[in-house]
Amino acid sequence: MSAGASGGRRGLSRFGAADRIVPPGAQSARSVGVMAAILAFFAVVALALALAAGRLAESWAGELAETATLQIFTDEPDVEDQARAALNVLRTTPGVRSVRMIEVEEQRALLEPWLGPEAALDGLPLPLLIDVGLDPAAFDRESLELRLAAEAPAAVFDDHSAWRGPLVLTAERLRVFALASLGLLALCFAAALSLAAHAAIAASGQVIQTLRLVGARDGFVASAFTRRFALQAGTGAAVGTALGLVLLAL
Repeated sequence: MSAGASGGRRGLSRFGAADRIVPPGAQSARSVGVMAAILAFFAVVALALALAAGRLAESWAGELAETATLQIFTDEPDVEDQARAALNVLRTTPGVRSVRMIEVEEQRALLEPWLGPEAALDGLPLPLLIDVGLDPAAFDRESLELRLAAEAPAAVFDDHSAWRGPLVLTAERLRVFALASLGLLALCFAAALSLAAHAAIAASGQVIQTLRLVGARDGFVASAFTRRFALQAGTGAAVGTALGLVLLAL
């Protein structure tokens, strides 16, 4: 136990000694720390926004997967018979949770924000609409469409798949964007850290030459600079991450 503690103290002592040989003015500590903080801040914000947008798109796609619309155009001569037949088919179809007729007044209210309050909606030939709630796990679209074609051929079933596809694709693209942003920021951070380290070593050429004269090996000198820069970069990244999390929590 005492030997392990002694070895730990010697390691810490060597670490401190190596750190102290780096000239404070040559390490560009402030610039490295600030750069790391900025990059970490943008990484946190970009990742959070991309993932949040992806989850929102998935949520919308999931909600659309649980709803559908059936419409029957009013210019059909037997529109009421077609509507009754369609309602009967829907109510006896596995996977259909709910069926609700959408009144004409409700359709006009939905169209008003798009067409404006002054639009002549009274003369607009609106179809009969039926709102359908679905259980995606138990619903079979092909079976329903076959029954509708036989019993209510004027009915048109829309399961919103044309809307779901782009939403799912958007969610996937946002995930890729988040990962690409993190990768790009990591590359920028590595490049900036490397440039700063090379600049500090170049500016400390006289100090390094003196250390070599007294017997210091290149690995010892390089590790001293590396540790100092890593410490400053880690501190800056922690601060930037904390600031990003605080911003997201507001």
